[in-house]
Amino acid sequence: MHSVHRNMHLLALGSNATGESSSNAGLLAQAYDAIKAGLSGTLRSSRLFSTPAFPKGSGPDFVNACAVVESDLSPEAMLALCHRIEAEMGRVRTRRWGQRVIDIDLLAVGDQILPDRATVTHWMELPLEDQMRLAPEHLLLPHPRLHQRGFVLVPLADVAPDWVHPLTGQSVRAMLEALDPAEIAEIRPI
Repeated sequence: MHSVHRNMHLLALGSNATGESSSNAGLLAQAYDAIKAGLSGTLRSSRLFSTPAFPKGSGPDFVNACAVVESDLSPEAMLALCHRIEAEMGRVRTRRWGQRVIDIDLLAVGDQILPDRATVTHWMELPLEDQMRLAPEHLLLPHPRLHQRGFVLVPLADVAPDWVHPLTGQSVRAMLEALDPAEIAEIRPI
């Protein structure tokens, strides 16, 4: 009998479709159910948080959460599952960082770096104005901006506080502590 290799996938989920926290929270619950149904593995989820839209002024507040999924899916297969669920829930990609029914981001898979260190580092160092207009054509792991985003790190600290970013060498806890306390103060559990 051989053992199945399990990957630890870190996911970020968000919705600001309605402007109502309870309705957006319901959309996240629907997404969690679809993720569980689409894989053989375990899922642990964070609390739900109300977070300001990013970038500021780009729409109503979000409800955000994170999950850890232990699964034998490859990173590409997990991303395909996330994109399928988004499409089934009505996500239409019209404007980068616009209002969304559901957003499911694959943040990391263990300590994997994809496609390579130089490419991910390039995307990590892009100025905000370039981030707003450019999108990578392939999967980048870890997500190139997760270490800068309170709306990701606060819920991620609920489920994976000790995960270490393979490029920065920092844990989720340390990355969260490095952020502006004023930004963190705007992120509230619901």
